[in-house]
Amino acid sequence: MKVRFIVAGLLVLGTSHTSAFAETPVQRGSYLVNTIMACGNCHTPRDSQGKLIPERALSGGVTFTTPAFTATARNITPDQETGIGTWTDDEIKRALTTGLRPEHGHLAGIPLAAVMPTNFYKGLIPADLDSIIVYLRSVKPVSNEVVDPEYKLPVQRVPYPDAEQGFTNASFSDPATRGKYLVTLGHCMECHASWSRGVSDFTNGLGHGGRPFGPTVVHGLDPAWQGSIAANITSDPTGGIGSWTNDEISQAITKGISRDGQQLKPPMGFSFYAGLADSDVRDIVAYLRTLPPFK
Repeated sequence: MKVRFIVAGLLVLGTSHTSAFAETPVQRGSYLVNTIMACGNCHTPRDSQGKLIPERALSGGVTFTTPAFTATARNITPDQETGIGTWTDDEIKRALTTGLRPEHGHLAGIPLAAVMPTNFYKGLIPADLDSIIVYLRSVKPVSNEVVDPEYKLPVQRVPYPDAEQGFTNASFSDPATRGKYLVTLGHCMECHASWSRGVSDFTNGLGHGGRPFGPTVVHGLDPAWQGSIAANITSDPTGGIGSWTNDEISQAITKGISRDGQQLKPPMGFSFYAGLADSDVRDIVAYLRTLPPFK
C-alpha cells in the first residue's frame, strides 16, 4: 500500500512577520534548525521505539543505504572530538552549502554524503546562515562517534534551481516567494520531485512525487515503519492536492494527518513542522498552489 506524505518547510522573516523583530540570532537559528530544516529528523538518535532522544539531540542519527553510499547522519554538536567543535564558522557554512568538509580533522576533505541537502541549503540568505551557526555553537556538546561513510560511487548532487538563483529580502514581499524559500530550506523536493534511477528531476518534476523510501534504505526511524512513497503535491485536483483546502494542507504539514484522516509516515518530519508559525505555513501553502498540475 502506498503511504502518501508531504514534506514541507519554514520561515519567519522580519520583512513580514512581526515576531521576527524580537528574535536573536540564536533564536532564529533554533527556529530554522528545529522546524523547517528538521535537522534532528536525521541527526538526532532514536530509542528502540523510534522516539527521538532529546538529551542526545543532533549527536548523530539515522543511517542511509543506497547503491551509491552508506552513511550515518553525523554528530553536529560542538563536541571537540566527535562533533564539529573544531570547525570554524566558515567551514560549517561551506559544509552546509557545498557539502565539503574541512581540510583537517577526521575525514578531512571527504565530501558529505549526497543525502545531505546542501544543494537546497545553498539558497540560505546570509542572515539565516549566520543564525544557524550561532545556534549550533549553543547546543549541548555530546560525545558520540558515528560510523564513517562508505562511498561506492562519487558524490553527486543535482543543483536545485531555486537555490541556485538565490533569494533576497526584497523578494519576500510576495507570500508565494516566501513559501518557495521555506520549501527550499525544507528540501521538500528532495523527496517530492519526480525520481528516476536515483536522480531527481527538479526542472520538470517539481511536486510530482514518486520517490520510494523503506527500512532497507533508511535505518533507525520507526521500527514499525514499512516504507512510504512521496506524494504528488502539485496543484492537480485529482492526482495532487489541488482540491485540498488550505486547512487540510496545513494539517498534513504540521500534524501529519491526510485529508482522509490517515496518519502520514516517515520520513515526513511533521513533528518538527508542528513548530512552524501559522504565517509560515500559509506561505508554504501559497507556494504549493503555484506548482503546475501533474496527474
